[in-house]
Amino acid sequence: MQNNFEKNNYHNHQPNFFQLRFSDKVFNQFSRFIYEQMGIHLSHSKKVMLQSRLTKRLRKLKINSFEEYFAYVTSDKGIAQEMPNLINAVTTNKTDFFREPKHFEFLCNIVLPEFYESCKGRKFKIWSAGCSTGAEPYTMAMLLEEFSVKHTGFRYAILSTDISTEVLDIARKGIYTHEMAQSIPTTLRKKYVLKKMGDDKLPLIQIVPELRQKIKFKQINLMDDTYSTITDIDAIFCRNVFIYFDRKTQERVIRQLCHHLKPQGYFFMGHSETIYMKNAPIKSVATTIYQKK
Repeated sequence: MQNNFEKNNYHNHQPNFFQLRFSDKVFNQFSRFIYEQMGIHLSHSKKVMLQSRLTKRLRKLKINSFEEYFAYVTSDKGIAQEMPNLINAVTTNKTDFFREPKHFEFLCNIVLPEFYESCKGRKFKIWSAGCSTGAEPYTMAMLLEEFSVKHTGFRYAILSTDISTEVLDIARKGIYTHEMAQSIPTTLRKKYVLKKMGDDKLPLIQIVPELRQKIKFKQINLMDDTYSTITDIDAIFCRNVFIYFDRKTQERVIRQLCHHLKPQGYFFMGHSETIYMKNAPIKSVATTIYQKK
């Protein structure tokens, strides 16, 4: 049995996560590092959010201070092993099926018929950049599959990427709440959604395997200098991603993405996002929809 001294000595060496000090200096260090690595700008108003999320990592790793955690995550070993967890802690992922439906109407009514008439025999390639938990690429897959049924010879490929490995794991499984699936039109829901056993209080659904197999999921940091394996994309959806970037980073990422977009290819941004850049490689053709020059 431990005596009182041993008990006190033990507890004195355990970090009290409710009392850990997250100083402005350390927050600024994290903020700079996150900006350099991910292009995400964290204002001081995000300090409490970041502290809360990083505390979970400290608890998991049994690290005693934010300073110690920063030293670890910025080390060679930490960048290799812990960086994915920092990315998962920093990124916020909000997504829905058929979100911003005007974009999907434009895809079905303009982009796909235009492609089918002019590029018969070639596979239509679309990229969901910043796919979060997968609702966007699965929405694409339903619509492209429907188009292929009605248009002989139409083939497609969907690339779906995100910086967060955590959300990509969710996306690959294609399992969502029944409530989330309600935004899928009834006819498509009957064809492409399966009921899945789950808690009575939280009924689940799963996207049919035929659609899940049509999507290639890949981890990509849009701040990387190149995405060399991605070429000749016909349409890019990069929506509600640029709100996390400052203007300089927005311009860099847009130019980099458009480098992989075919001439006359289409670029979709979120409805709350606007392009402010000189000599942009894309021109506006509809609200938050652009075409490569």
